[in-house]
Amino acid sequence: MNYCPSCATKLKETIIEGNEKLACPAANCEFVFWENPTPVVAMLVETPQGVVFARNVAWPRHFYSIITGFLEKAEDPKDCAIRETKEELGLVAQSCELIGVYPFEMQNQVIIGYHIVADGEITLNEELDDFKYMQAEGIKPWDMGTGLVISDWLNSRKN
Repeated sequence: MNYCPSCATKLKETIIEGNEKLACPAANCEFVFWENPTPVVAMLVETPQGVVFARNVAWPRHFYSIITGFLEKAEDPKDCAIRETKEELGLVAQSCELIGVYPFEMQNQVIIGYHIVADGEITLNEELDDFKYMQAEGIKPWDMGTGLVISDWLNSRKN
């Protein structure tokens, strides 16, 4: 963002509350670009065949992850998880339980992770071009983003 959306003045780097932010220097404008993180819901979808991993059409051919979606205005995160599971995979959630909430600074996101038990036949939407099932024993989580959701889910199964 280069210009104030309120008055069109060029934004300036300013120290606010001890952090560097872009702010409008105009005398009667108080706009600050806070760069708040975007809430993202991640769903670890478990079916009788295994955990669903899918590939976004924009990703490299070898990269698969659990399902994610953006929280919409005034939407409950749990409702978002159920909706995104239906929209992206065509599956109906039978249960939906919170796994945890995770920072993902690289993407300026906050991830809200859910475990969904679902059934039905997978029908991918236009965002995804492939999927695979994995058994819990074969899943190797990564150390950031949705990998933290997977790691906590796997650890909860050990208890």
